[in-house]
Amino acid sequence: MYHVIAATTNPAKINAIHFAFTDLFGTDNFRIESVEVSSGVANQPIGDKETRTGARNRVMSARQVRPEADFWIGIEAGIDDDMTFAWIVIENNHCRGEARSASLMLPPVIVQKLYEGKELGDEMAALTGISNIKQQGGAIGLFTNGKLSRTSVYHQALLLAFAPFRHEIYQMKC
Repeated sequence: MYHVIAATTNPAKINAIHFAFTDLFGTDNFRIESVEVSSGVANQPIGDKETRTGARNRVMSARQVRPEADFWIGIEAGIDDDMTFAWIVIENNHCRGEARSASLMLPPVIVQKLYEGKELGDEMAALTGISNIKQQGGAIGLFTNGKLSRTSVYHQALLLAFAPFRHEIYQMKC
């Protein structure tokens, strides 16, 4: 049974990890432990580089907290121009996989607040009246009318980040 460390306490991210591991390894072949670690970047990362750094830092910190695990996973959501997206980083003792999620263009009224230092989840909650929206469907769920959610978008990116672990051509790298 794989011991998986989710470098987050956010249920939307943990659910995405659960769905990806279920797809790849079956329902009874893993257990997920959530740990709260720092990303080492701003609460609302701006730009591709800062967001990717946050996901990598989460994995590095999670490895220090739970070195005995089989997998460590960091998911960091960020803003790039007028888009929200996330970086996914997965590591085990032999390999690293990374993927960037799909992006969603945000309304200008929200983007302006983000570049003033506000956090997307807080702005979405203020605009919609939905408390803690970021731990639910998030902006993605709201603006796609529930067709997608943070969980579903992160699930897809997790499957992409697992490619180096699962395909033999990558094995030259891992």
